[in-house]
Amino acid sequence: MQSKHSRLGAETTNGDGFGIGWYGTEETPGVFRSTEPAWHDRNLRELAGQASAGRVFAHIRATTGTAVQQTNCHPFRHGRWLWMHNGMLAGFSAMKRDLAMAVEPSLYPEIEGSTDSELFFYLALTFGLERDPRAAVAEATGLIEDVGRRHGVEHPVQMTVATTDGNTTWAFRYSSERNSRSLFHSNDISTLKAQYPEHSLLHGLSEDTRLVVSEPLGDLHGAWQEVPDATCVVVHGGEVELYPFSPSMSAIA
Repeated sequence: MQSKHSRLGAETTNGDGFGIGWYGTEETPGVFRSTEPAWHDRNLRELAGQASAGRVFAHIRATTGTAVQQTNCHPFRHGRWLWMHNGMLAGFSAMKRDLAMAVEPSLYPEIEGSTDSELFFYLALTFGLERDPRAAVAEATGLIEDVGRRHGVEHPVQMTVATTDGNTTWAFRYSSERNSRSLFHSNDISTLKAQYPEHSLLHGLSEDTRLVVSEPLGDLHGAWQEVPDATCVVVHGGEVELYPFSPSMSAIA
């Protein structure tokens, strides 16, 4: 999502912090998070101009009510896993206690912030994110919808979620009301290089580069494919696969 002048987001300005996660030489990914607006942070410009990594997560935050603090900025990290979320869990203040009680007790002490997004991450970890990401996110989503509706929330989940173990990226577009935040993935880079040989943005990208974004970057016609609603995108080794996504009820007592 753009930090300013977002065209497709719920908020046109996203100035409540940002974060970057990347995979370098260490076993766990690095994370840099700040409460500064992204457009105002000189360190971000320096990092973006010099640093490189094989897989990068970047998130621009607009708070839906929780505090502006570093521990509430995405991406969130557990071991080798990163997670970021665009959207909200409606009625979160009413649901929070019930959802927190569903988190695996050994994982609960790792929760640092107060956001619905981080709690969503730990629910997915509880349901086996590290074993089967698609099933785990489906179960976490199903639980949130069930708890929300028991609290009188008609449409509890609004989400695009991205998660990765450093080798594969899974991205989900879904909402309870079937009117989800936007999500796009890039097309084949070699085709775009042939179509736009003079475009400098493409020169440094490898043939297997793929981007998953909340809204298209730049103005290259044919560069982006919209991800259908209720879909999971899996990106691995330059290949993009799409699967239907729906919440699972198996985790609900």
